[in-house]
Order: sequence, then structure tokens, then C-alpha cells
Amino acid sequence: MRVASLIEAMEAIAPLRYAEPWDRVGLLIGRAEAPLTGGILLTIDLTESVLREAIANGAKAIVAYHAPIWEPIKRLTSDTTRGRILLGCAEAGISVYTPHTALDAAPGGVTDWLCEGLSAGGDRIEGDCRALTPLVEDEKKRAKIVTFVPEKDLDKVRSALATTGAGQIGDYELCSFSTAGEGTFLGGAGTNPVVGQPGRLESVGERRLEMVCAKGAVALAIETLRKFHPYEEPVIDVYELLGTARRRVGAGRRLVLDQPATMRELAERCRTFLDRARIKVALPADDQPITHIGVVPGAGESLLPEAIGEECQAFVTGEMRHHQVMDALHAGLAVMLCGHTNTERGYLPRLAERLQATLDGVDITCAESDQDPMQELT
Repeated sequence: MRVASLIEAMEAIAPLRYAEPWDRVGLLIGRAEAPLTGGILLTIDLTESVLREAIANGAKAIVAYHAPIWEPIKRLTSDTTRGRILLGCAEAGISVYTPHTALDAAPGGVTDWLCEGLSAGGDRIEGDCRALTPLVEDEKKRAKIVTFVPEKDLDKVRSALATTGAGQIGDYELCSFSTAGEGTFLGGAGTNPVVGQPGRLESVGERRLEMVCAKGAVALAIETLRKFHPYEEPVIDVYELLGTARRRVGAGRRLVLDQPATMRELAERCRTFLDRARIKVALPADDQPITHIGVVPGAGESLLPEAIGEECQAFVTGEMRHHQVMDALHAGLAVMLCGHTNTERGYLPRLAERLQATLDGVDITCAESDQDPMQELT
């Protein structure tokens, strides 16, 4: 087994295309072809203590939820903590993989897990749940070309467009749609219309022809269309196509509970689910039962506008700045803050189970030394 096997398993759980554009995800340290001769250690943060634990346990790969490499590195020495961690991994032959927001966005990932706890559904979500910002997949970047041609020229123009790649959908070619209609035109003195005469309003039966096309091939498609179209001035419309939105994939979740609950009840659920003694709650008014909740693990304040737009009554995340909490209250949303990594770390045992199902025979454990850096004094 090689590191590539771990990459493949993680990609199956949380494809990297689900990650936010600004994120640093994937294999950050190591070689995909390197043999995976030891275990895999899962952690939220890759600290020096976690690295020592990995070395002591003979691990050869670390899945670090938060990327240990973020800002550009100008030099890599042992003079800094980050330098010692990165050098230590390389020297020990330990590969490092980071999923972060890809794992947040994925179905059955960190955010869905947090929704399970809020809905008190055990290992499933009780209620309707969808992404606050659904992932839009448009890998091919397509457009739609529309033109209008006489019935007798329809096949010729369609076939010509197909030579540019237009009309290809999956494994199907020459895909098009046409509808019958009537076109009118009034040619000027210098025109030479295919049908009728200049200076007279003409009417002709036409077909509206529609075909999808890669955006990069639009210019060629238009040039080809003009060459094979019978008209001097063919009508050509180009529409940019949106990608396919994935309802259950994307950043954050809009959770609609089957049974209304107060913020106090939700806080108790989170306290038990996350095994945390302290949960912070801000209420805009009396603690009334609610059903619609915006849920974002970690630092989720950037998705507050989406939660407001989706008419959520509460916003649950790990941490927010004071003024964003006030913005939520002014918008009528209650806020629950559970601690940044507290809304993430509890998912690691489930990730270990999911990886173990694929990577049979590899020792996969959660780091015992991985802890919330913020501790309460008693």
C-alpha cells in the first residue's frame, strides 16, 4: 500500500473540488508513490506534540484537518515551530494530507455530523438539511449557442457546429434542440437575402437551433456557423450556462428541524454531543422554539449573510467576532458558539472508521495529544 491509497480514500470521502478556492488542501508533504509502511494518525492541528506522537507510534502519514502550510514559506529551518514540524515530518518520512473545507462541504462530513448532534438524530440528521451555499460544478465551462435557420438547412448547420465540439453531452454527440417558428426581416437596398427581395418585409419559416458548446470553442463555433449558415447576417445568441448545483454539497448547512427546539435545548444537545461544559449563546429576544438553523463548523461568520438570506432563526458555529454576533442579533438570529475546534474534533473517530473500511490492514488512530488550544481555568 502506498500514500496514493490514502489520497484515493480521502478523495472518495471528500473530493478536493469541494474545497473553497482559498483553501490549502490535498497532499502537502510527501510523495504519493511512497510506501505506506506505518499507520495513519488523524488530528485537527499538526503540533510538535502530535508529530512526536506520530513518530512514537510509527505512523507514516498524518491527516491534519487544518493545513500546516498556509502562508508562503521563505525559508525552512528549525528556528521556528512550523519549520521544526515540517522538517520533522520530512525527516521521518511522514506524509501529510489536509482535507479541511472539502471535508466540511462533503455529504456525511464535518458539517453534517454537527447537524446530527443539533437535531438529536443519533448518527443521522432529523430534519431537512442542505448546503447554505450549494456547490456548483461546472468543470467544462459550457455555453449554449442559439441560431435560426431555414428547415432545409437545419441538418447542415447542426453537423457543422458539431465539428467544433458543439452538441457533445457526456458520451453523446450531435445533441441539439429545435423548434419551429416564423422569422421576419426587411432587407436594405444593398442586401442579397436568400429568401424574398430587398426593401420588402419578408416572412419565412425557420427552426430555432440550440446546442451546448465549451466556452473555449465558442469563437470557432461562431466562425463555423457563419460559414455554413445560408443567411448573410445570421442571428446568433450565446448564453452562459450555470453549473449543476449540488444541494447536499457545499459550505455550511441550513438545518430545518422536524421538531422545534429552544436555544437552551439546542445548547444542551451540543454540550452532550461535543462533550463540552461551556456553550455560549446570544439571544435577540426571548428563547422561543425555532426550526431553521444555519450551521457552520469552525469559524463560520463569513456565511452569516447566507444564513440570514435563508431565513434562519439561529446560527451555530465555533467562533465569531463580536460585531458579527451583533449583526446576527440585529437580524433577529440567535447565536451559539461552541469553540472553533470543538465543532470539528469529534468527527475524527468517524473519519477513522470510514478510512479503515477502505484501507484494510492499516492502523488508523486519532491523536491523543491533539487538543483545543483554548482551555478553561478552574
